[in-house]
Amino acid sequence: MQSAVQNWELSLAGAQTGAVGEGNHTFLATPDFLSDPDATLRFASLQKFAKITPHYPGLRAPLPPSVCNAWLRALSQPLDTAFTKPAKGWRMEAWFSIVSTPPGQLAPMQRFPHVDGTDPDQIAMMLYLHRTAHGGTGFFRHRSSGLEALTEANFATYRAALEKDVRTGGLPGAAYTTDGAPYFERIHKSEGRFNEAIFYRGNLLHSGIIAGDEELSPDPLQGRLTINAFFRPVR
Repeated sequence: MQSAVQNWELSLAGAQTGAVGEGNHTFLATPDFLSDPDATLRFASLQKFAKITPHYPGLRAPLPPSVCNAWLRALSQPLDTAFTKPAKGWRMEAWFSIVSTPPGQLAPMQRFPHVDGTDPDQIAMMLYLHRTAHGGTGFFRHRSSGLEALTEANFATYRAALEKDVRTGGLPGAAYTTDGAPYFERIHKSEGRFNEAIFYRGNLLHSGIIAGDEELSPDPLQGRLTINAFFRPVR
């Protein structure tokens, strides 16, 4: 479907960087990200959402390539400044996403914080486009291993430690991760304010903060709608 939105312009005037956890992991937050967020909501309501991966507890629809190309031009320099500048530039992919799986239906792997991969050069973006009671994003430290970010070098250590946790204490109940208990502790919380975008390395342990007693509507105008994007160095 072609874009019916006339204004996809971004505003980066309020962008601020910070650090997360004991590892001082870079974090970039940008309020009032879209010039016309409600037009984007209307556009999202026209898209065909579907379940496209077993990992994500909800529905997704791709962002138009033309929008990704325009945003990539606007965001490349801020990403270069906040993170490690890649020699050949960035590439981007993005989706509209709606968390819609009830807590009681979560698979075991969805009850833990996760990473988007072990490559520290992959940058994730989360743009919050909902006005629900569901929150933003939490970042976590694994208690028994002390790890906050996973890499190819430490992933086996993390997996062995988490497997031991579960053998000893059992799986967490069927609920979304909020404070990280019992095997993780939350080290940072993004509030998820409407039209705020956050950028972080995708190998940080993180999870959406979902109010388990609130409705998880699949309707883009009623549910926990976000735009998720990944920026990877061109190899």
